[in-house]
Amino acid sequence: MRHLAEKQEKKKPKVTMGMAFKTIIWPKRKLVFTGLILIVISRLASLVLPWKSKELLDDVIPNKDFEGLKHLLIFVGLSILVSAVTSFLLTRILSVQAQFLISELRAKVQKKVLSLPISFFDNTKSGALVSRIMTDVEGVRNLIGTGLVQMVGGTITAVISFVLLVRISWEMTLFVLVPVAVFGLVALKAFKYIRPIFRKRGVINAEVTGRLTETLGGVRVIKAFNAENQENKSFEEGVDRLFQNVKKSLTATALMTSSSAFLLGLASAGIMGIGGYKIMNGTLSTGDFISFTLLLGFMIAPIVQMSNIGSQLTEALAGLDRTEELMNMTAEADLEDRVIELKSIKGDIVFDQVSFAYEEHKEVLHNISFSAPSGSVTALVGSSGSGKSTIAGLTATFLNPLSGKITIDGEDLSKVQLSSYRKNLGVVLQDEFLFEGTIRENILFPRPNATDEQLVRAVNAAYVNEFTDRFDDGLDTMIGERGVKLSGGQRQRIAIARAILADPRVIILDEATSNLDNESEALIQKSLAELMKGRTTFVIAHRLSTIKQATQILVIEQGNIAEQGNHDELIAKEGRYHELYTYQSRI
Repeated sequence: MRHLAEKQEKKKPKVTMGMAFKTIIWPKRKLVFTGLILIVISRLASLVLPWKSKELLDDVIPNKDFEGLKHLLIFVGLSILVSAVTSFLLTRILSVQAQFLISELRAKVQKKVLSLPISFFDNTKSGALVSRIMTDVEGVRNLIGTGLVQMVGGTITAVISFVLLVRISWEMTLFVLVPVAVFGLVALKAFKYIRPIFRKRGVINAEVTGRLTETLGGVRVIKAFNAENQENKSFEEGVDRLFQNVKKSLTATALMTSSSAFLLGLASAGIMGIGGYKIMNGTLSTGDFISFTLLLGFMIAPIVQMSNIGSQLTEALAGLDRTEELMNMTAEADLEDRVIELKSIKGDIVFDQVSFAYEEHKEVLHNISFSAPSGSVTALVGSSGSGKSTIAGLTATFLNPLSGKITIDGEDLSKVQLSSYRKNLGVVLQDEFLFEGTIRENILFPRPNATDEQLVRAVNAAYVNEFTDRFDDGLDTMIGERGVKLSGGQRQRIAIARAILADPRVIILDEATSNLDNESEALIQKSLAELMKGRTTFVIAHRLSTIKQATQILVIEQGNIAEQGNHDELIAKEGRYHELYTYQSRI
């Protein structure tokens, strides 16, 4: 079942460091290489201080070499300056680049999400998608930013420090390696434990964000039913699950930090004992001991820091796991069999034995067959849940048939490139969506470059000017989120003006006049009559009085066409349509 298969996410292995290196780090290799050079220079410069400490204590001070002290201070001061400047450049270059990469990835993921089929959005909360687009990619800054480079730089510093430590005293160095090795094992275990926690955190965060988005969007319903307390409780439960997840990762991180402090503290205490013993025996100078102590800090600090950086990289990879899931889903336009590009459209649409199911083994349409010739008006009537909106969704290519075939001008719609068809499609929904902004911006949405003359023609045709002329800002009036500052009828007229401006060949009107009062409906019926001339139109309407002039009327009942014909023919049959029409006429 094609539409069900589109819901399935392709199974993909977890994102590994190797995959991240290939797809994210390697394309930015010049910047990363620059960062590595800078951090090597910075770390080498920082090693000058412990290196020169031996010279200060063993040569300069005992010999009272004031000239040597001056040269030493100048050399150390310059090294500190070099370290500071390179550290600044490192952060400036890589951090900015990391944020740029995050913005690129967000745009890429958002583009991918919008390419997915309608069925995906029907089963996914919009708030959860916002979280996945905005939050999951943020960890990338630790891959291309200072995190990874600091890990490499820390490794370089630790290796150089280790070599210098061995030269001073291999016995003391060997003593230090034991607790460091134990810490490394603890860290590896912890990272394996932490990654699933970070991955689960992304899921929980998306769920909580999704619920919050729904709550804010439905605030009028919540207040109308005095349901603030239950919404508060639901959100509190969500943030508590998030807290419990964070607590687990903090516990693991704290375990690593504490174990490193304990083990390395033991190493430091041991060095004090061994070093003190060697100094008293005359086998180690004071300068060597001070240099060893300072270099030990330079070797240990990066190792301890790596636990924190390792957690950041683990979090980044967990976020990329979830991002990769989205990126590997099949876009609705990527199906291999969509190879036909429609150059122009007349609008002849035919349903041939079409069946459809939202869930497996639960068909909502059963072998529907009818034709809608170019320029005709096909009205779909019937009780709620009969399948009218499903037929409209199939016509709009929002859904794909389970079986059977839909053709446009003789071409199989399932093989047509979606963009070439949809640019000739206009849709006006029952609950029409308006974007936050001005009335002008919403009408121009399908054709942002339309001329003022075309805009005015659409505005007048949909009688939008009937109410905008009363507004101080006219078409530039701000309408609020989803058009909350307008009445239902005003929003519907803006939606119809938007469809008129799009100048489509195929029009779907799903309860397009449902939110209008009688006066507004009369005006809109005139504009719709003008809009539908020469265009293939599908109308879903509960008010049967509005479809008397339809070319054909399909009475849909339980997923089947119960009756078919024009108004007069169906009235004469005295069947289901006659029953519905007579009932409405009495109301």
